[in-house]
Amino acid sequence: MADSGEPAPDALQQRLERILLGGRRKYTRLEVAEKAGVPEERSRRLWRALGFATVEDDEVVFTDADIEAIRTADQLMNSGLIDPSIELAVTRALGQHLSRLAEWQVHMLWTMITENKDVGTSERQIARLVDRLLPELEQVQNFVWRRHLAAYSGRAFASSDEDLAARTEVVGFVDMVGYTRLTRQIGEDELSAVLDRFESVATEVVAEHHGRIVKMIGDEVLFVADSPVDGAEIALALSERADTDETLPAVRAGMASGRILSRFGDVYGSVVNLAARLTSTARPGTILIDKELAAELSDLEEYEVRTRRPVSVRGYNRLRPSSLRRARDRPSGMFASSQQLAAEMLGLAPGVVPASEPPELDELAEEIEDATADSLPPRPRPRPRSKRRRR
Repeated sequence: MADSGEPAPDALQQRLERILLGGRRKYTRLEVAEKAGVPEERSRRLWRALGFATVEDDEVVFTDADIEAIRTADQLMNSGLIDPSIELAVTRALGQHLSRLAEWQVHMLWTMITENKDVGTSERQIARLVDRLLPELEQVQNFVWRRHLAAYSGRAFASSDEDLAARTEVVGFVDMVGYTRLTRQIGEDELSAVLDRFESVATEVVAEHHGRIVKMIGDEVLFVADSPVDGAEIALALSERADTDETLPAVRAGMASGRILSRFGDVYGSVVNLAARLTSTARPGTILIDKELAAELSDLEEYEVRTRRPVSVRGYNRLRPSSLRRARDRPSGMFASSQQLAAEMLGLAPGVVPASEPPELDELAEEIEDATADSLPPRPRPRPRSKRRRR
């Protein structure tokens, strides 16, 4: 078979590896620990916590850059900035977040090389490409990191009397309805486009309303906000954007307010669990909130907060959520119809809904709305368009 002139995948990987690691592999783990002046057991624990595969003591896999890195990490740990009891947890969090970033960047680099055949034929060209890209990537990463440091430190020092690890915040989940069914109906390219669009919209909306994305979990975004209004605006805006975007399925949301535990970029506690349970019981296009958040939003004229029927979910018996909508001068759609029907059932004048409904009208309208919505299938969404293959 004639030589195509392209380097074998293993050879190309080795070329990239030498460039990215700043040199060739020439040290064992024990040699790195000795040259860096770091206890051998500590270097082993840090290596594992960073998410790297365990290596045998006699394997030559480390470079000069590894020596400097382990020495710097050890000095940082010894500076007192990081408590010894959490140094491995900090290291794990750092390794996990940077691993995801590196996976995306390597995929981008590999795509660029494979789509430009001339680039992958010589190590010099690969080195030129990587040497040009890496400083730019590092500069952007450093800028984004510093901007997030500034933003978070501003919030932290503004409330310096509060424990940053356990504070009162609004926690919300927003997920796409029918995602599992959607994955069986469309191809990988279309699914990737839907996820990219959802992440893009979620990122824009959460940032615009001063929230923070904790993580994207496939078809779901978990966010936190410092104020009830910011949380409400995030959930409402995401629902509205999804409703008008033909490429996205309908979404549903659940939110709760209270003390949460923040740990290495993630959030924990009963409030987080409650928000997740509320999301699981919400119907397409609806937002359910807990009683604490409902109490904080009910007096604001721009929102409409209505208590719903009790529900039982895992961990919560007879949970009584409230629905959140934007306030309107007159109800419209299905809710208007349910109010009209409720008014007639209560003996009010046909075709007339009073400006201020009595409590029994409000409750009956909610029951009619729930019963009607539960009997209807989810509203179908247009499928994203796929490019036709040319024959």
